[in-house]
Amino acid sequence: MPPISQEIGIDMTAVTGMTQDSRAVKQGYLFAALKGGQADGREFISDALEKGASYVLTDREAKSDSDKVKCRDNPRRDFAHLTAEYYGQQPQTIVAVTGTNGKSSVVHFVNGLWQALDKKSAFIGTLSGAMTTPDPVRLHTVLKEMAGKGVTHAAMEASSHGLVQYRMDGVRLSVAAFTSFSQDHLDFHDSMEEYLGAKARLFGEVLPLRGVAVLNADIPAYDVLSAVCKRRGLKTITYGKKGRDLRLNFREIDGVMQDISVDIFGETYAMRVPFVGAFQVMNVLCALACVLAHAADDEDIIAAAVDAVQGLSAVPGRLQHVGSSDERFHAYVDYAHTPDALENVLTALRHHTAGRLICVFGCGGDRDNAKRPMMGEVAARLADCVIVTDDNPRSEDPENIRKQILSGIKNPQADIHEVGGRKAAIEAAIKEMEEDDIVLIAGKGHEQGQIFKGKTEPFDDVSEVRKALTAYKL
Repeated sequence: MPPISQEIGIDMTAVTGMTQDSRAVKQGYLFAALKGGQADGREFISDALEKGASYVLTDREAKSDSDKVKCRDNPRRDFAHLTAEYYGQQPQTIVAVTGTNGKSSVVHFVNGLWQALDKKSAFIGTLSGAMTTPDPVRLHTVLKEMAGKGVTHAAMEASSHGLVQYRMDGVRLSVAAFTSFSQDHLDFHDSMEEYLGAKARLFGEVLPLRGVAVLNADIPAYDVLSAVCKRRGLKTITYGKKGRDLRLNFREIDGVMQDISVDIFGETYAMRVPFVGAFQVMNVLCALACVLAHAADDEDIIAAAVDAVQGLSAVPGRLQHVGSSDERFHAYVDYAHTPDALENVLTALRHHTAGRLICVFGCGGDRDNAKRPMMGEVAARLADCVIVTDDNPRSEDPENIRKQILSGIKNPQADIHEVGGRKAAIEAAIKEMEEDDIVLIAGKGHEQGQIFKGKTEPFDDVSEVRKALTAYKL
């Protein structure tokens, strides 16, 4: 197929840069004048042309007599493809992972397995310091930089926001994977069906026909996703207890480790997973499926990847263990910020708790508020003691968010506390805990700040837990 620039009538040799920000336009730039949630780029078309833009890409509602202005039905998608064309270089093998929970962990594990297999690899996403799915210019800048440094394998997260906004179109994917599906982001998507449809775009439109789809066979959304892949004729690999290609036979807990047996493409392998939680086993299986997607017939690579599982490193802020220096007290920090994720983490920790399970959490402001009482119900049902506090309130009143969480707790016998201020809540939990107890601090994970009314204040759950343990338990 001819490049999209030819279809649109753009001479890419005349383009010196790409941007969606009218303030960043320079001589020769291609400016995407797109309507956004906070600003309408179409209002700055004249400004961009005056600054010397070589072309302006916009929608058919825009008005301009200039032949430099290209009006298209889907300018966001076109801009992503034009950006890919402009930057050109990408790593040879790119894996994209979507799903409500588990994206960061799977990307981290994929990168770890590749490195164990002597691949020069890197990753993009929440843990790399980028937004989950960067805008096309930032994304393709990073991909080109990676390729220029000799990176051959890259793993990245694919958010529903990024997919519905066409940020990933133009990325030459080899594998696309789906982890889990549960309620989240209903502040952005109108319904769960729309939310799933946004994520399904990864398989229905973004993944090239030569790519491989990796699907979790154990989730209700599997049938919908499988049908999307089947319609396009995509090769599909499934994992889980119901998995066809990577089938989990059994799982046994051994302290903070887990021993599992998995059938991989017809052969049985034993593995030792160095993390707690059934959901982490599923994340490891997903990562294995991604790494082995194009190596189903290579027994040596399969065996090497299986051997590498035990050496995988913990993911920052994902069930991250924080213990006292004398190893008598144990806390965990996790990013769980959805009802499903919180349930998974509390269920996982219950198997390792001899005493009480104490849960500290809040909910973010300016986000899906329907999940707040649901998370309250989950915490009260699965933890022995719950401390409801603040997450990232953003523009909302923290007290109102806490009230919405508490409204979901119907058990009058539950041990529930409301503590405004996350630092105070963490201190209260550590003071409360005894040697056989486990404390979970949920919601922010690896994040290094707390957002209040547009201002980010430094805050790190791990550091605060360590300070509290030193102050109150040593």
